[in-house]
Amino acid sequence: MGIAMLKLFVLFFRIGLFSFGGGYVMLPLIFQGIQEFGFMSASEFSDLVALSQMTPGPIAINAATYVGYGYAGIPGAIAASVGVALPSLILVVTVAHFLNKFKQSQGLSAVLEGIRPATVGLLASAVIFLSETSIFTAEAFSRIALIDPLSCVNPAQVFFFLIACLIFIRFKFNPIFMTIAAGVAGALIIR
Repeated sequence: MGIAMLKLFVLFFRIGLFSFGGGYVMLPLIFQGIQEFGFMSASEFSDLVALSQMTPGPIAINAATYVGYGYAGIPGAIAASVGVALPSLILVVTVAHFLNKFKQSQGLSAVLEGIRPATVGLLASAVIFLSETSIFTAEAFSRIALIDPLSCVNPAQVFFFLIACLIFIRFKFNPIFMTIAAGVAGALIIR
C-alpha cells in the first residue's frame, strides 16, 4: 500500500508541477496519468469532472481527491491532494521571495510569453477531452461516425451545451449557478 501511495503522490506532484493555467489544464494530464493505475474509464472520469466542478474548491484539488479516494480511500485522497497542491505552494513561496528582484526581467517575461500559448493549448485539449465524453456518444470516434455522424451526437446534451453557451455569452451568468441549474435540469430531463 505504501508504494501505491508514493506512486499516487508522485503522479499528482508531477501534474501539479508541470500544469500551468489552472485545474482545467490539469484534467487531460490527470486522466492520462491515472490510466497507468487502470481503475477509471473515460466516462467515470467525466462524471468525476462534473462532481469536481460542483463541489467547493479548486477543480484540480477536487479531482485529485476523488481520484485518490477512488484508488485507495482516505490515504489515497490525502496523497493525491497533497501531491497536486505542494508544487504550487513551493512555487508561490519561491516566486514571492524573488519577485521584487526579477520584476523587470526580460527572461521572466519571455518565459511567461512561452507559457501562455501552451496553456491555451492545454485548455483546448481539456475542452476536446470533455466533449468526447459529454456531448458525443461512445461510438463518435469509431467507424460508425464515418457512416452516420449524426448518430454519434447526444441531442439532449448538445442542447444543454448550446443553451449554456448562449446564456453565458449573452447574460454573463455566474458559472456556479449555471452548473447547478444544468445539473438540476439534467436530473429532471435526462434520466
